[in-house]
Amino acid sequence: MAVSPGSVIVPDWHKSPEGKEYLATILRKNKRKFFGLIERPVLPPQMAADTVSYKIFVSGKSGVGKTAMVAKLAGLEVPSAHHETTGIQTTTVYWPAKLRDSGRALIFRFHFWDCGEAALKKFDHILPACKEKADGILFLFSFTDRSSLDDLPSQISRVTEGSENLIKIVIGSKFDQFMHADVTERDLAEFRQAWRLPVLRMKSVNGPRLADGRTLDGRAGLAHVAHVLNGLAEHLWYQDQVMAGLVPALQLGTEETSLG
Repeated sequence: MAVSPGSVIVPDWHKSPEGKEYLATILRKNKRKFFGLIERPVLPPQMAADTVSYKIFVSGKSGVGKTAMVAKLAGLEVPSAHHETTGIQTTTVYWPAKLRDSGRALIFRFHFWDCGEAALKKFDHILPACKEKADGILFLFSFTDRSSLDDLPSQISRVTEGSENLIKIVIGSKFDQFMHADVTERDLAEFRQAWRLPVLRMKSVNGPRLADGRTLDGRAGLAHVAHVLNGLAEHLWYQDQVMAGLVPALQLGTEETSLG
């Protein structure tokens, strides 16, 4: 299932005066706020919005940029060198968005579960733990590693076994390293045609910094990843509506969203 970008979530709402007010609840002086397990954005009474939570498993072969992608979505420093993730790493990201049909604002809470490939192979309990009560899976490949794209079909089959109702989204990382690209547009088109899954593209580098030269610019960083957060929100919210019998399931499609 691929939802057309912008059909469920108002895509540029975060740039509007109203959207910026909601965005301010996850920023502090243009820096991203970081929330603990029991913390959440505080909204003033006139901006009341429900929070919807989703657990998302991040899958991909070692070195494709899973940890870097989650860091970028969370407004954290993107690691400059690859280090294998040991065990399971969880990260919570909040994202305000507006539903197109109802005009209702929601706060999406994404719980990302990322684990290293070595740990996944070594310990039998890790994959079931990551998939338990999950709502979606992100499958990553790197534009600089053709084998990571070739590996996706077997990975999708292996990871989604017994979990066919999970939302599946493919993300191409390291899209900024076009000089070293090993995946062509034709490769991507053939993959989309065969698998009919939504494909998003992401840069894997840190965004602009504030005047001090050290702190990441939270607002600019959110603008860079808004297309991914909106894409996740659209597919997960739509799947909820389908499961509740409120809307009909879509036919398979091949929509793709590029990087912001």
